[in-house]
Amino acid sequence: MASRVLALVAALLPALAGAVAPLPVREIAPGVHVHVGAVEVWGPANGGDVGNLGFVVGQRCVAVIDTGGSVAIGAALQAAVRRVTDKPVCWVVNTHVHPDHLLGNQAFEAPGTAFVGHHRLPAALGARAPFYLNQLQRDFGSAAAGARFVAPTELVRDTLRLDLGGRALTLRAWPTSHTDGDLTVYDEASGTLFLGDLLFRDHLPVVDGKLKGWLATMAALARLPAARVVPGHGEPSTDWPGVLAPQRAYLEGLAADVRAALKAGWTLGQALERVPLAPAPWRLREDFHVRNVTAAYAELEWED
Repeated sequence: MASRVLALVAALLPALAGAVAPLPVREIAPGVHVHVGAVEVWGPANGGDVGNLGFVVGQRCVAVIDTGGSVAIGAALQAAVRRVTDKPVCWVVNTHVHPDHLLGNQAFEAPGTAFVGHHRLPAALGARAPFYLNQLQRDFGSAAAGARFVAPTELVRDTLRLDLGGRALTLRAWPTSHTDGDLTVYDEASGTLFLGDLLFRDHLPVVDGKLKGWLATMAALARLPAARVVPGHGEPSTDWPGVLAPQRAYLEGLAADVRAALKAGWTLGQALERVPLAPAPWRLREDFHVRNVTAAYAELEWED
């Protein structure tokens, strides 16, 4: 972790002199570039660099998929785009409301750039932005000065196709799953599917929507064709839909454990103490276990 933080700080220091070092990206398919964030909790130690980000280059323009957990990360991503191409950014797509995926939007504000999100994203931002900004200012200090959320200017209710010039992306809005506003982005030219946080790898999945909804969405996702997928956290994969299996096993196990706790008459406090942590090799288990059990308990307590 220490070496990654030092590398990130070194990459961002040129901003003080008016130049931003490009965020490290790799081309996983022709014209498809991805930055893999640290598998850590969003915070000042990693500069907000924990979510996976990407961009797709067409003949006419570029689409960016998620922008990172701080304005500085967004600026470094923008510099990475500029290093690859001089084509304009036509769209910035936010896969969901969590700050590690959209706080970098400010870096992409420019005439001709539209911001795209799930039709529920504006309401989610309205409800959560004050909390997220308070957390940002508390934890990041002066690095958070001037930070604000950029709301979408185009909304996806079902599907939306974006034409980049000789290349099209299909965006799809999903029912409440990881959150109540998850989008996927499919690049038709390469068969690359950006899943946002509908897929976690290595990082423990985090329930912030509906557990049963997420399981149903995963079943639908598994039927989609894709040559490769980019999760919201963890490494991209060409093993589709096989890469869904560990997450499905964890979420099904969480549901089974919480249902057993409810059947046994455990209080929420007892469930938090007794429902076992996810098994290795999931990372950040201690950070998100309580949150997941709480969310599952509240949802499953009222199921028929």
